[in-house]
Amino acid sequence: METGRVKVAILGTGTMGRALGRGLVTAGEIAASDLHGTVRHGERARELTASLGFRVDTDNVEAARGADVCLLCTKPHVTSKLLREVAAQGALDHRPLVVSIAAGLSTRDLEGAAGQRVPVVRAMPNTPCLVGAGMTVLTPGRWSGDAELDLAERLFRPMGRVLRLDEEHMDTVTGLSASGPAFVYVIIEALSEGGVMMGLPRKVATELAAQAVDGAARMVLETGRHPAALKDDVTTPAGCTISALLALEDGKLRSVLARGVQEAARSAGQLGKPKS
Repeated sequence: METGRVKVAILGTGTMGRALGRGLVTAGEIAASDLHGTVRHGERARELTASLGFRVDTDNVEAARGADVCLLCTKPHVTSKLLREVAAQGALDHRPLVVSIAAGLSTRDLEGAAGQRVPVVRAMPNTPCLVGAGMTVLTPGRWSGDAELDLAERLFRPMGRVLRLDEEHMDTVTGLSASGPAFVYVIIEALSEGGVMMGLPRKVATELAAQAVDGAARMVLETGRHPAALKDDVTTPAGCTISALLALEDGKLRSVLARGVQEAARSAGQLGKPKS
């Protein structure tokens, strides 16, 4: 199946579902005719069919029944219910690969909702997938092996990097990788504000800040060096950078960001769980 024709149902064609559909078609991984997306409302379905170039309607059961891969792109509190509904209608009897991007729902949760030995892969992408610079982490369920992981990776590869990890790490992945872009946006905004305070036009300050973050991230990924070593390259003795870094340490920036990841991971573990 890895190299052959694959039919994909995108159940929940929201922001990430649209990004996946566009990415797969643009990369030539999946033909538009082999994609079938769903949304809740008919009018929205017609709009998306026209704009995306592949079929979008409101019939989850039909989409799942005709798919080799069911990609669940719904909110955590909706995902289990949706999976139970399509399973109850026999739409998973052919045992397609089920790939879920819902935070907080374990592979055991998903397998329980499917109600049979359906292969499941849990995926955690992030929003930079929208511009082909994303990060997606995959973990398999009990009845998924290398072939299923390879197929899931094929779906996410056009949108950026893909890693495979044990499921015990997925809540932390959510807190760091999925929530992380929001933290970085705050950093870019703060750097930009500093530039504006010192007289730069806002548009220029934002571009400089964003490019600094982009370039620094690429240095980490492409050189493989530790961020601390790269920081030291910029930090010359008695220079402006070391002076500024000491001010950031006074403000506890490092611990605040680390605690942010910790809190996001804790919260991710509660998503999709019944309210007490």
